[in-house]
Amino acid sequence: MIIKPYQESSLLKLLHCLNERLELSSEWKQQYLHLKKGHEGEQKLANLLKDLRTDCLILHNLLLEYHNALFEIDVLLIFENTIYLIEVKYYEGDYYIDSDIWYTLTKKEIHHPILQLNRCVSLFRRLLQQYGVHLPVKEYALFNHPEFTLYQADPKLPIILPTQINRFKKHLDKVNSKMNEKHLQLAKKLLADHMEKSPYQRLPDYSFEQIRKGIMCTGCHSFTATSLIGRNIVCGHCGAKENFELAILRSVDEFKLVFPDKKITTHIIYEWCQVIAEKRIISRTLRKNFIVQGYGRHAYYTGKKNARSS
Repeated sequence: MIIKPYQESSLLKLLHCLNERLELSSEWKQQYLHLKKGHEGEQKLANLLKDLRTDCLILHNLLLEYHNALFEIDVLLIFENTIYLIEVKYYEGDYYIDSDIWYTLTKKEIHHPILQLNRCVSLFRRLLQQYGVHLPVKEYALFNHPEFTLYQADPKLPIILPTQINRFKKHLDKVNSKMNEKHLQLAKKLLADHMEKSPYQRLPDYSFEQIRKGIMCTGCHSFTATSLIGRNIVCGHCGAKENFELAILRSVDEFKLVFPDKKITTHIIYEWCQVIAEKRIISRTLRKNFIVQGYGRHAYYTGKKNARSS
């Protein structure tokens, strides 16, 4: 049973949007590509685990704290008598280990993934003790990029290589396990203690004036070629079409992601979308889909109407 499904991180969503709308610094561009690659690896594993046949609880992307030390868990599998803690490493290319140091074949030293894993599992075990839970924890660093190769690795290392993933999945399918209320309570406790974002998370600096405005094409991601034709936003570059109302709502979601503290008003969304020539189209769409607060030029919009009624 999937208790906490895999979700793309809020920081990756933000950087993806910013990458389309401004020139990221080299530091943030590198961070974006790093997160994007990690997302690919974690999503692949999440898709694999959806088909698990054994009775267990699955939690993805946990950010936890023990005695002021933060740690992240990519995947946690709670079985009846064992917990599996899995860190996903989507490394690509050839690597080797020499004197317990990890290198690329060009002899560039990299972060030691097992040391990172050991820190994570140590903090998690102590958190379990604090909960009064005494289940054993098995930890693994799982490398699931199909073009990853590792030389000179000790077979005793807690790693799962790409050629071993199917066997590992078969092993999990055969684990004798039956969940009970204690396991569910543990999962609920972990969910309650999960932090949505790190208090130390940094964000890039940008302003409304710096951001590229317009409705981005859903096909080729162009800003310059989109225009309103009839009831559709049409891309003159790739020919993609999107209903204008859906395009406006998608653009509002992007605006809220980039500027979470700004109020949603007709004027600001009109500026944000650019290609909608008439403000009344923006106003009508917002009034139809969002809850209006205030009156006249001071009106702004909050949560979606269907979200309130559901």
